[in-house]
Amino acid sequence: MSVSTAVSAQSVCAPLPVLGRDVTVPLVTGGEVGYAALDYAASAPALQRVWDDVAAYAPYYGSVHRGAGYLSQLSTDLFENARRTVAEFLGCRPDDQLVFTRSTTDSLNLLARALPAGCQVFVFETEHHASLLPWQDARVSYLDAPRTPRQAVETLEKALASRPEAADGGRGPALVCVTGASNVTGELWPVRELAAVAHAQGARIVLDAAQLAPHHPVSVRELDVDWIAFSGHKLYAPFGSGVLAGRADWLRAAEPYLAGGGASRKVTRREDGGVAVEWHDSAARHEAGSPNVIGAYSIAAACKALTEAGFENLVARERHLIAKVRAGLAEVPEVRVLSLFGDDAPRVGVLSFVVEGWNSSHFAAALSAEYGIGVRDGLFCAHPLVRTLLGSDPQTQGECGAPEAAPGEKSLNAIRVSFGAGTPDEHVERFVAAVRELVTDGAKWSYRTEGGRCVPAV
Repeated sequence: MSVSTAVSAQSVCAPLPVLGRDVTVPLVTGGEVGYAALDYAASAPALQRVWDDVAAYAPYYGSVHRGAGYLSQLSTDLFENARRTVAEFLGCRPDDQLVFTRSTTDSLNLLARALPAGCQVFVFETEHHASLLPWQDARVSYLDAPRTPRQAVETLEKALASRPEAADGGRGPALVCVTGASNVTGELWPVRELAAVAHAQGARIVLDAAQLAPHHPVSVRELDVDWIAFSGHKLYAPFGSGVLAGRADWLRAAEPYLAGGGASRKVTRREDGGVAVEWHDSAARHEAGSPNVIGAYSIAAACKALTEAGFENLVARERHLIAKVRAGLAEVPEVRVLSLFGDDAPRVGVLSFVVEGWNSSHFAAALSAEYGIGVRDGLFCAHPLVRTLLGSDPQTQGECGAPEAAPGEKSLNAIRVSFGAGTPDEHVERFVAAVRELVTDGAKWSYRTEGGRCVPAV
């Protein structure tokens, strides 16, 4: 079935239409202004194309894999076609499996459950918690933050080579987990080089592409990774779906991530009174329950829209926006942009910074309340990385503390601005002007801490 809608011709220099682009928000100083959504790294707005595609399908919604009725068959067809579309978007190999999950976090927890016995996991401390924390039941080696891409490769090579040998002379299974683009600094990681090192040392590698896939083409084949994980809500697709795609053997050998209908091929009673279960060995093995067909279809619709827009055009436009933001912030001496690999490192549209004399939560609250600009403040679910980047130089408590700081405690937190395919130039220009004005003139309103958040005082 085809429920796609026509795509409006887009100028390569124009942002893609997204939901919310015409939303206005009130200012504490009076009046309203168009909302500048600059928190894409947390959740990107849905593409209008995705919303239209889902709306076209909605009247035909039915149960998936279960029903004999027309709508059930149509929905099942749509769900499996979505799987093929996303696999093509990711450049999957013929024997790869693609499992629909709830998010990147869910995908990596699924893979953590599928690790073979004795598997050792290697992960840099710079990872988002989604890829830093799921491996608690395995032997985990946490690697220090590298300061150059080359150092990242050398650190991993040394760590993998130092694995102790087993009695049979081998080193046992190992998995490397690495991000494609940092959710804190936006910097691109040397994924292909890290994959080469991992494979040379007999390890496998999973790529957290949550921040990379919305900004750059991502291919399992070209990057030579074993698995890719990402979230739909970062890829301009709402409805809470994610993807884990890659090698099938560990997934087929593992117990189902969730036990229930859909994951089981055959269930019978045993003579001892229990039940015997024969599980599927396809992706269905880890997709128990009624699948989120709208979530899967929204991801597929986003993959189509980004492909048709052309990543070459999207990347070029994003570089233009990055240059605008960086040039503007560079003109404000009080601003320090955070970086692992240095100012010249390639990056996606994600930058974090601190402002001398300001608590970051206070600054972010003022951007929202006085300028209608939405950014993120805190440690961005990457606490070890942000603490490494900020060092031991806590910010002044000021009027408002960070969510992670106890009352009266000095805080370590930063401000993150992020943007993408739907961001107009005006939003980043207004952001840069607002930063300059706040630093020069100060906030026009007073603020207080409420429920751990910095909010305008009433």
